[in-house]
Amino acid sequence: MSAPASAAAPHIPVLLDEVLDALAIRSGEVHVDGTFGAGGYSSAMARAGARVFAFDRDPDAIREGQALAQAQGITLIPGEFSRMESLLAERGVDKVAGITLDIGVSSMQLDRAERGFSFQADGPLDMTMAQSGMSAADFLNTAPEEEIADVIYRYGEEPRSRRVARAIVDGRPLERTSQLAAVVRRALGHKPHDKKDPATRTFQAVRIHVNRELEELERGLEAAEALLEAGGRLAVVTFHSLEDRIVKQFLRNRSGGESGGSRHLPERAAAAAPTFAKPAKAVRASEAELARNPRARSATLRSAVRTVAPVPPSARSVRA
Repeated sequence: MSAPASAAAPHIPVLLDEVLDALAIRSGEVHVDGTFGAGGYSSAMARAGARVFAFDRDPDAIREGQALAQAQGITLIPGEFSRMESLLAERGVDKVAGITLDIGVSSMQLDRAERGFSFQADGPLDMTMAQSGMSAADFLNTAPEEEIADVIYRYGEEPRSRRVARAIVDGRPLERTSQLAAVVRRALGHKPHDKKDPATRTFQAVRIHVNRELEELERGLEAAEALLEAGGRLAVVTFHSLEDRIVKQFLRNRSGGESGGSRHLPERAAAAAPTFAKPAKAVRASEAELARNPRARSATLRSAVRTVAPVPPSARSVRA
């Protein structure tokens, strides 16, 4: 989640130096960028000497990244990072030295009104990262009020989710981002000088639900655990507490700390050896970086090193 690329200024993802430090790339190593976006991490990894395989489920990122990938020797693969294990196996790769994931919506997606991710400019109520499947409008115009309220509460942490859901159902059909934002603002009250737009939580929640972002993250962490070689490095950048909690819990569990499974990440058997060493301390953006890119304010980097222990069968879920 970082500033969009342009001809004048290269795309610089948040916490780039810190991610590269965590990956500790050695020339010739195979590394994975699970979230290519505009190619900032991938390019830096390639310049550091890595052989890079990069994934993105957004057709725009794949199409627009072809020239950069070719110039940098990056293998760009369309698809979700949760499928990296099988997609790399198709290319003869079964182990890698490093994996980085930059979770959430990208600036490229946010800044394009036609993608429908943001209420800053009017656009179709879409929000699909893969540009296919159920859109935000599909969900909001057909789901029961109770389900909408649950999604907004769970993924947006909106305490007045029921009021918002009721207003959405009353305001159907909703087809534009401006319509949804107006409905939420009326339901919750909105003053122009408010520091945070009340529509923020609802937009986040609907986007996460439509794209199954948290499930994708959980499955992606499992795939990374299986793919990393002994001594391999994992670096994950998140942008809100829901994502960060999943990464923190996963690394704590897999490094022999507190157990804490979820419906997607089963608890480790007590006798299983840790698959990751104790995670490094969480890293956040410096004041200098925040001055350059205010969107880095909520970014958190968590990283850990893979041990020699195999992944126990009980800790593996099916990764299509």
